[in-house]
Amino acid sequence: MHFESPIKRRRSRQIMVGAVPVGGDAPIAVQSMTNTETCDVDATVAQIEKLQQAGADIVRVSVPTMDAAEAFAAIKQRVTLPLVADIHFDYKIALRVAEVGVDCLRINPGNIGREDRVQAVISAAKDKGIPIRIGVNAGSLEKELQKKYGEPTPEALVESAMRHIDILDRHDFQNFKVSLKASDVFMTVAAYRQIAGQIEQPLHLGITEAGGFRSGAVKSAIGLGMLLMDGIGDTIRVSLAADPVEEIRVGYDILKSLKLRTKGINFIACPSCSRQNFDVIKTMNELERRLEDINTPLDVAVIGCVVNGPGEAKEADVGLTGGSPSNLIYVGGKPDHKLNNDELVERFESLIRSKAAAKQEELDVLIAKG
Repeated sequence: MHFESPIKRRRSRQIMVGAVPVGGDAPIAVQSMTNTETCDVDATVAQIEKLQQAGADIVRVSVPTMDAAEAFAAIKQRVTLPLVADIHFDYKIALRVAEVGVDCLRINPGNIGREDRVQAVISAAKDKGIPIRIGVNAGSLEKELQKKYGEPTPEALVESAMRHIDILDRHDFQNFKVSLKASDVFMTVAAYRQIAGQIEQPLHLGITEAGGFRSGAVKSAIGLGMLLMDGIGDTIRVSLAADPVEEIRVGYDILKSLKLRTKGINFIACPSCSRQNFDVIKTMNELERRLEDINTPLDVAVIGCVVNGPGEAKEADVGLTGGSPSNLIYVGGKPDHKLNNDELVERFESLIRSKAAAKQEELDVLIAKG
């Protein structure tokens, strides 16, 4: 049951966002965005650190004013994750964050203004090796494209992106990635599929304004899943009207389900029924809460009865199968010992942590040898 992912990823030019490679054969990066007031340096730093603990690879920060740019400089000094500065219209803000060490500029060259301003930003990015993300959004298409197409369409999103790309091409700047986001799944998927065959740069995926935690997670899983199955996508963001940490968790769950990333615990759990010999839902909620800090890839099966339990547990690193009078624990695919319900969560958590620590030691040795 340990199948490799059948997905063949689109070949793209690799760029560097700070120390994180994006595109090429690099792992698909998971990104989120702060929702604190950027000028509140302490609050923004604290949120970035929480995102890092959750597994974020890259974080975007909105920089709408010059005061925010100065705050960004202070934030950058206090964090280690690569930061993308989100900037619109004011080229001076882009120049300032370039000076203080931004890892990527999220701008649309077409809305920066006069050619000399665009040239100044591109020159700064070139000099400092800073990549640019062109970010097209269905809700903010150029007026002439709105008039031409009548409404947002996949073709309108692609034409908008190509207009911005043409500007970068004129200045011989190829160090960029592109996103084309809409809140509609079909529009987003069609736009990415179109542009994937027209450029070689990395693509940042997202369903923008996807909704609240539950509905947004579902919509993102469907839309991003369709594209990722096509091999399209080098970074992803799950846009939720929720705690940004949840965006990282959902993003990793999407990638883990497609076997594109293996970070953290992959739980295999039954939905529970009257055959269960312990409270599966309560146990799973507690285990997920307690084990959020583990980043070592580990398959853990939690099955409430003996119908499917042994089969699933044998394929996991650690497995729990409900039984009467005691539940059976599997380690490495083999029955190991039994646990009563009153000690179940505590003992099973301890076992998982022990197994994760041993596996991490093995991985560290392999990495050191490599």
